[in-house]
Amino acid sequence: MGMGRAIGIGRQDFEKIRVSHNFYIDKTDFIRKWWETEDEVTLITRPRRFGKTLNMSMVEKFFSVEYAGRGDLFQGLHIWEGTSADGEETTDAMGKGDKYRKLQGTYPVIFLSFADVKETTFQEARKKICKLLQLTYNKFDFLLKSDLLNENEKGDFQKISPEMENYMASLSLKLLSAYLSRYYGKKAIILLDEYDTPMQEAYINGYWKEMADFIRSFFNSTFKTNPYLERAVLTGITRISKESIFSDLNNLKVITTTSEKYADCFGFTEEEVFAALEEYGLSGQEQQVKDWYDGFSFGKKRDIYNPWSIISFFR
Repeated sequence: MGMGRAIGIGRQDFEKIRVSHNFYIDKTDFIRKWWETEDEVTLITRPRRFGKTLNMSMVEKFFSVEYAGRGDLFQGLHIWEGTSADGEETTDAMGKGDKYRKLQGTYPVIFLSFADVKETTFQEARKKICKLLQLTYNKFDFLLKSDLLNENEKGDFQKISPEMENYMASLSLKLLSAYLSRYYGKKAIILLDEYDTPMQEAYINGYWKEMADFIRSFFNSTFKTNPYLERAVLTGITRISKESIFSDLNNLKVITTTSEKYADCFGFTEEEVFAALEEYGLSGQEQQVKDWYDGFSFGKKRDIYNPWSIISFFR
């Protein structure tokens, strides 16, 4: 049996995986691909357990000023070494990844997940979202101590709570982006993981219309009329129809399982799986893995494997 890196099941925090030297398949080329498209708002849909949260965590740790000087997390990975996922040198390779090394840790990043919003009534779900917004604000409460906010703005900052009115909730991330860009002199990157969980629960529990209205105005303020937004990524399992919650977002790039873009960035390619089998001294089991897990197709990329299944297999 080969001695591979320790395997953590269900680990979704990029920093923990890297610091613990856990098994990790390098998906950092996604950072370059995404940054170079210059799409303002990107929605990526993938089935459950395809590494969406881990990739969002990776993007956060790469760009966030809170991780300035943490190039160690990316050392040896594609984005740092100026290589692409298929082993080619990127245009950046001349400077050995220099362009991206300079980008690391230079943006205010707002990272939010709706994964926990599974309430059975609209009132409770709305409160949960507002609580998550408040917790997001809490991470930046150093803004309250700075001289950059006037009294009104400080008052608004403190209005963010589970009980806040809808208009405040919908404006909350736009306001936070404004404060952060004033503080850092740079527009914010916003990452929203599992955007569609509240919508699925609303559908099942019969409060779709209220939730759609609420989310639509929240998305409009956050992603459409937000002058302090650099870029945003939303991930989810389903693509909710454009009319219902994205009606105003003409700056939205939608990447579904049929899109060519980022096809190999979520889930493991067959080459990656076979290389990992070798690392764990399991060469010779390729056919078994193929038979058991029979890869998915994204875009023209065939044989993309569910990371959770593969990692469970190694265990």
